[in-house]
Amino acid sequence: MDVGFIGIGSMGAAMVPHLVKAGHRVCVWNRNRDAAEALSGVTVLDSPADAFDNDAVLTMLSDDRAVRSVIIDSEALRSARAGCVHAMMATISVAFVEELQRLHHDAGVGYVAAPVFGVPAAAAKALLNIMVAGDEAAVERVRPLLDVLGQKVWPLGDDPKRANIAKIAGNLMITLAIEAMGEATALTESYGVKAADFLAIVTNTLFASPSYQRYGGFIATDTYEPGFKLTLGFKDVGLALEAAAASGITLPAAAIVDTNMRDAIAQGWGAKDWSILAKITRRRAGLGDDVA
Repeated sequence: MDVGFIGIGSMGAAMVPHLVKAGHRVCVWNRNRDAAEALSGVTVLDSPADAFDNDAVLTMLSDDRAVRSVIIDSEALRSARAGCVHAMMATISVAFVEELQRLHHDAGVGYVAAPVFGVPAAAAKALLNIMVAGDEAAVERVRPLLDVLGQKVWPLGDDPKRANIAKIAGNLMITLAIEAMGEATALTESYGVKAADFLAIVTNTLFASPSYQRYGGFIATDTYEPGFKLTLGFKDVGLALEAAAASGITLPAAAIVDTNMRDAIAQGWGAKDWSILAKITRRRAGLGDDVA
């Protein structure tokens, strides 16, 4: 299949080689051309519009603003090949999805939401979990590509917003786990149980899951880089609060995390791993920054 890939950040760079290895003809576009040229077996494009002259396009960008600039403002959809399907793998707002659906429909381009759970290390091993939603025929068109990139594809129906809200809710749960570990270690330390000891127990028993283990390890060692940037996590919590407001519900715990993330960013920690919000949680609990 002829595949265009837009967005060669750490995730995109880990994903593209799997497509090449599977025998797809892959061409890529990235703002930083050097990142695209560092990939083997691909054709580097001069514009995002060129990516749509393919059977399918996969997009992995950071947020609504980046997607708007690259896909909409560039008028990339106008040059799409007949029958092209666009799989949007970025974490974007539910409200923006509706606009993208309309624009793709008007341009005759299939639109599929396919956000992922997983870090670049998981992407490099094709171990992503991919949520997918959209028109059934469009989903089937890109399904062979998604199967190559992930360990499991999770269908969520014909409304793309369902995949996006699942991704947003999942990321929200990770931030709540970080908040929970921050509070729990503050409690254990106040009675003399070291955070590292407590987290070693719970992340191998009650909460033996990748997110608790990964971010619990960061908290236990007071090490917050490299990782998923706090600013990106803050963006995702904002997407959850925005989607909740649009649906007429409230997310009390998310509001607490949002406040703590704001404080962490104000401390200059925006480029650190998002688990650093636990430092703010611990500080508000009355402990210092250090993890014993």
